[in-house]
Amino acid sequence: MMSTSKQRLAVPDELDSPQAKLVYLTLSVGDEATAADLQRALGLSKLTLLAVLESLATADLVERTEGGYACT
Repeated sequence: MMSTSKQRLAVPDELDSPQAKLVYLTLSVGDEATAADLQRALGLSKLTLLAVLESLATADLVERTEGGYACT
């Protein structure tokens, strides 16, 4: 019998928008991603994605890195 471990991903309570939750979860399971990577992976418009990233950064949930964006 194989042992499996389930990791529960938590979304901060202050995130209300589905797009913000999606971007946050995507960044939380990876190391970092560029805006273009996120746009391709999530199918969000560039305008929407940049607004979401800005709001996440303002809330100190993500940070801009040399390689793009990452969870703090």
